Amino acid sequence: MKNDIPGDGAEGEIAGLKLIADETRWRILRALRPSDRQVGELVALTGLPQNLVSYHLGVLRQAGLVQLHRSDADGRATYYGLSMGELGGIYRQIGADLAIPRPFAPAELPARTVVFLCRANSARSQMAEGWLRALTGGRVTVRSGGTQPTQLHPLADHVMAEVGVDIGHQQAKSIDTLTDLAPDMVVTVCDIAREECPLWPDVGARLHWSIPDPVAVAGSDERLVAFRAVRDSLRERVDGLIALLRQDCRL
Repeated sequence: MKNDIPGDGAEGEIAGLKLIADETRWRILRALRPSDRQVGELVALTGLPQNLVSYHLGVLRQAGLVQLHRSDADGRATYYGLSMGELGGIYRQIGADLAIPRPFAPAELPARTVVFLCRANSARSQMAEGWLRALTGGRVTVRSGGTQPTQLHPLADHVMAEVGVDIGHQQAKSIDTLTDLAPDMVVTVCDIAREECPLWPDVGARLHWSIPDPVAVAGSDERLVAFRAVRDSLRERVDGLIALLRQDCRL
């Protein structure tokens, strides 16, 4: 009789489960779920000693579940964020192996206002704005702005058009033009904006995604690759943000 119990093929997801089932690592992953954070912020949120947080971040990084990004502002600060693709892979594999039903019953999104910020408002925040508007069908009010706005980068428009999202009508604008909004959530997608922007101190949720600047990449071919990578990374991030919004989370 054929053995239907998973054998060697299940080792990957079992290892992943053991890794994230550790109480300390689970607390760190939960703290990183909505926002990229520095070690000191994780210490404050979890109440764990810094050496313990640093150790488990190292374990999670080695497993590919957490990624590190040095601040674009001055390179001294270090941000940690979840590798949503890797975590999603573990989740999907477990669901497939156990044949867990996943009924399709999309919940109605609550009416919310989200603002994405970066320095130039030329690429990262513009792509994030386009993704959130497209993926929610306009249900979520979304805007973007910059601390030092320039203009929409043509490659941002180009790579989003490749996946069927039109952002050509969007324009770079200063955060000063957004002060009449009362956003439920402000998401910085640029380290410089995160470290310099004091806007909306009473906003419901202030999140940070440490996304590398594709404009800074030298070489036309390399820059196009970087823009596509940022586009895809932002898609994963926005998908995760929508999941939080569907739960009506107060972060």
